[in-house]
Amino acid sequence: MFQQFSASASRPLRRRALLAAGAAAGLAGLVPARARAAGPRLRWTAGDHHVHTKYSGSPDAPYRVEQHVQAAAGYGLGWLVVTDHPGPEHARHGLARSADDLAALRARYPRLHLFQGIEWRVPGAEHATVFTAPGPHEAALLADFESRFDAELAGHGSGPDGHATAVAALRWLGGQVDAGDTPMALCILNHPSRSGAYSPAELRRLRDAHPMVIGMEGAPGGQANGIPAGDGGVGGDRGGYGRRPTRTSYAGYPPAANRTLGGFDWMTATVGGMWDAMLAEGLPWWITASSDAHKVYGQRWRYGGSPTEDGSYPDPVPDDTPGPAGGLWPGQYSRTHVGAAGDGASAVMRGLRDGKVWVDHGHLLDAVHVEVGRATLGEVATVSRGDSVELRATITPASADNPNGDRPRLRRVDVIAGPVTGPAEPLAQTAPQARVVASFEAERGPVRLVHRFTDVRRPFYVRLRGTDGNHSAPGSIEPRPDPTGDADPWQDLWFYTNPVFVAVTG
Repeated sequence: MFQQFSASASRPLRRRALLAAGAAAGLAGLVPARARAAGPRLRWTAGDHHVHTKYSGSPDAPYRVEQHVQAAAGYGLGWLVVTDHPGPEHARHGLARSADDLAALRARYPRLHLFQGIEWRVPGAEHATVFTAPGPHEAALLADFESRFDAELAGHGSGPDGHATAVAALRWLGGQVDAGDTPMALCILNHPSRSGAYSPAELRRLRDAHPMVIGMEGAPGGQANGIPAGDGGVGGDRGGYGRRPTRTSYAGYPPAANRTLGGFDWMTATVGGMWDAMLAEGLPWWITASSDAHKVYGQRWRYGGSPTEDGSYPDPVPDDTPGPAGGLWPGQYSRTHVGAAGDGASAVMRGLRDGKVWVDHGHLLDAVHVEVGRATLGEVATVSRGDSVELRATITPASADNPNGDRPRLRRVDVIAGPVTGPAEPLAQTAPQARVVASFEAERGPVRLVHRFTDVRRPFYVRLRGTDGNHSAPGSIEPRPDPTGDADPWQDLWFYTNPVFVAVTG
């Protein structure tokens, strides 16, 4: 039995009318053609695009590739990207050995799509996941990319010169795709607010450099960093946030920008903030969630010794006295759910590229299905001017205990919408007209939400978020800023969907 919520029959916590959108007549020309028509039936699969192994160039993780793959399979993931940092050892041997390990593991785990990637140190900015479709040239292509364009390995500077190099790097990689060296490549900007290195202008320059740049980590990894050190955590901030700005940080963000809210990046968690400002332009900008697994909380593993003569690190060994750790295994806590129109690794990449994505923490949900008109996540619904369009969402709560031994419970779902106003000058970092247009209490069991947008005159977008309701800002339904040193990630769970756009004709 479903519970039915609608504009006329519901128990809303808060409901507001969506303000009229801006002057744009529609979304034609703003949203890529691939996103306009509703696609075929989707097969949903969860994954992680950001993990580190003993091959990471820092080095900053002790684990074998196989340990992450085993964890991902055990926690029910269907895809995984290995993203070690470039560095001299990574360039000499690490990337090639990681590729060899993945090739062997693909044969052993045929239902788990495994991707070779890197965590690119973006010149003039922060980090980003870059990965390609599996194929004979994947490792060689990434090796060429990192040797040319990694900020530290290739010695690129910061500031405007670094920004220009980052754009050139993405265009170069896009050229390799066009030349047929790989069927597809994707780039996702990691922990975007952690140090404020991605300014509003830089976000747009990277997005506009090539369609392979699809979005950002809406929620960073390292979610156990906020667990007290006495309990085996780091005693810091969720996601490793809370860092002081650097000399290259953008100075226009508020002081709270380098904190997470409910475990999510400030750009994502702030209604009317940076993510909404990007969406208000009517262009794709999707969010993901990842583990960023380095050293995993509660695990007793350490480096197996010093580098050998060829620079490689031995396999990890058991550690009887583990130090603090803030990571979690892929799929243990953070999940990026992708709607794939077909089988195979390329279908997963296309689903990511097209924004058919929702994310959750702590296995809060089993499934989310969203339709606006005939469109779903990442797509564009079309409505005649003055007509109505209906949002319908079916949300399936967790049906089993999560890896922490809890049965999470969804208690509230928010509908967030904002007008599409087109590109703005000067570049905006807020979208003041974006807001929560409806909030619904969720009872136990599957939930069906219905919200009608009436007398639609201007284009807009709509997205969902929801929570277990354990923590919100005082007097508000908004997520609270996460406390430093005592933030149990399992007790503050949220999910977010990517948007559906609505275009207006007539």
